[in-house]
Parts: sequence; C-alpha cells; structure tokens
Amino acid sequence: MKKRISFIFGTRPEAIKLCPVILAMKEHPDLEPHICVTGQHREMLDQVLDVFKVVPDVDLALMLPNQTLGELTARAISAIDAYLTEQKPDMVVVQGDTTTYGIGLFSLFYNLYSVNASIGCRFRYLTGQRVLILIASER
Repeated sequence: MKKRISFIFGTRPEAIKLCPVILAMKEHPDLEPHICVTGQHREMLDQVLDVFKVVPDVDLALMLPNQTLGELTARAISAIDAYLTEQKPDMVVVQGDTTTYGIGLFSLFYNLYSVNASIGCRFRYLTGQRVLILIASER
C-alpha cells in the first residue's frame, strides 16, 4: 500500500524547492505525493507549477483582496486543519512563508507530524533523493 505524502506550500520560492522532490516522488513505487497549495503569490506560483507540470490536488485559495495577516491566518488554520482531517495523509511536508509554515505546523500538532523541508533545503548535500529516503524511512 502506497504511503500518501502531502505537500503544503503556497508561494513561488517553495514551489521551486518542492516541485523536483514531488516529481521524484511520483516515480517511487511506494509513495504517493498529494499537493495542497495555499495560493499565495497566485500568478507566480502558477507559473512555476506550469513549468514543472505539477498540478495541485487541492487549492485552498486563501488569498482575498485587502485581507489582513490576521484574517489570512484564521482562514489558513481552518482550511489546513480541514484538509488534514479530510485527507488523512501518512506524512506531511510543510514548506512556506511564515504563515503557511507556522499554521501548517500548528495544524499538524493536532493531526500528524511533519518533515521540516525548509531545513533540508538549506543544506546542499541533502538532495531531493535524500529527502525521499528520509520521508520513506519515517514510517
């Protein structure tokens, strides 16, 4: 049975970091990537997803015109918690700006556990393949 690994991210820089990992994971026989985007940096995010030919399974579309950071945070808590409750992934990789990352981890505290992708991406020796190995060995 394949392990479902959810990726939660929302901005262009995070898509650039995670799309190669997602594509490599699609080739792994025991892993099933599930992509959830928050939709921040909408136009730039979509451009990167198009380049890598990565299609999100879920788009939370959190951005609203003129919303405050507090409003975004409240919407993110509700949406990410609902996503995790509904999808029940085996593991979650959260990569994002402060809001996506912080709220993603907060929601995981109540639901699951995660791999900290932002730390892995800072080290040159931790390649996409090593991230896959780390994810596969966690469960």
